[in-house]
Amino acid sequence: MDTKLSGRAAERQLVQALGPFGLAAVIVNIIVGAGIFAMPSRLFERLGPSAPLAFVLGALAIIPISMCFAAAGSRAATTGGPYTYGRAAFGPLIGFVAGSLMWICNVASSGGVAAALMDQLQAFIPVVGTETGRRVAIVLVYVLLLALNLFGVKLGSRAINVLAGLKLTPLFVLAIIGMAFVDWSQVSFTRWPAWAAMGPAMILVIFAYSGIETALIPSGEVQDPSRNVPRATLIGTLLVVILYVSLQIVTQGLLKADLAGTRTPIADAAGVLLPIARTALLLTACVSMLGFLMGNLLASSRLLFALGRDGYLPKALGSLDSRYHVPRTALILHAIGGTLLALGGNFESLATMSGGANCMVYALVCAAAWKLQASNVQEHGTPFRLPLGPVVPLISIGIMAAILLTLPLTEWKAIATWLAALIVLYFGLHMARRSTRTPVN
Repeated sequence: MDTKLSGRAAERQLVQALGPFGLAAVIVNIIVGAGIFAMPSRLFERLGPSAPLAFVLGALAIIPISMCFAAAGSRAATTGGPYTYGRAAFGPLIGFVAGSLMWICNVASSGGVAAALMDQLQAFIPVVGTETGRRVAIVLVYVLLLALNLFGVKLGSRAINVLAGLKLTPLFVLAIIGMAFVDWSQVSFTRWPAWAAMGPAMILVIFAYSGIETALIPSGEVQDPSRNVPRATLIGTLLVVILYVSLQIVTQGLLKADLAGTRTPIADAAGVLLPIARTALLLTACVSMLGFLMGNLLASSRLLFALGRDGYLPKALGSLDSRYHVPRTALILHAIGGTLLALGGNFESLATMSGGANCMVYALVCAAAWKLQASNVQEHGTPFRLPLGPVVPLISIGIMAAILLTLPLTEWKAIATWLAALIVLYFGLHMARRSTRTPVN
């Protein structure tokens, strides 16, 4: 019996099980991953009392970008996210570069967060601190993630919803209760730092807000995508903005000058209110990172599926298991990639690798949203329309360009290398496809 479905037939067999709140949970779950648990202290070290401004400015940047994602996702709703948007707007080359670059970013962030998860687990399972224990724990984490994803999108989606609730509840509780104990002399919204300090801080903030590009990859499994993709995008983004700004204020107002010296600012702030709460928030960090890894695997495997489905990667990646209708080969490949990177890397290095490339993908999606709207591309239902035509995309692209200008030369070299390799791969696969279609005399 044939156990696989391929190509567009496979796309049609994807189960549309994600509603607006399920997709919003995926968005929040992926964005609120590992970054927020370390970000408050790093921003405070760079910006002092003005650190909350970075999250406010980040929100002003990410909201128009989210609108562009919503607009593009409501017009090009098949599975693939930035790959689908770039391909629909500008053709297969731009789509392939966007999709492949996005997957590299995602697998690097997966490995980095898995490595960071091991650091958190050491507080509860000391053997994870040993080299052998760490390696075994990494493999077991990815085996668990695969088990939850191989048996249908509903099981994976339910696990994401549970993990989102487990991690978001204590974070919102800390944000709400902590506000009553904040020393407001430690917080300023009127002192504007120099761009020399704010620019590098914004790179960290954009990394903390990143994830929506991954969350919208499985659009082919969303119910009524033209309506639910924009709704879920805006709901999820606004929730994250409110949470991040609140947590930055709370950590500064509770820890004061001590915030600059800690690498567990969220847990330490909770410990000021109640000592046992520190342990609870360390556990929350573990749950949050597991949730990130779950959402990352769910969404990124669908990106590999889309590239395989359209013939830009091996066809096996574009096939679905006929029983559970999930891209089994793509799931396994992404899990293996994340495992290998987690075994050999660390959170800081892997997160830095993906930051600049994410900004480039954001700019491309914003341009694609304007082009799709100008061309009036529609797939399902009435699409979300950006107000003022090209204004929102142009603002978003300008913000990303300003942030990219603050990247160091080494980061630019890495991105240039990735892009060159991807373009060579694209043309190599294109020539291979043409040669197989050429008859032999």
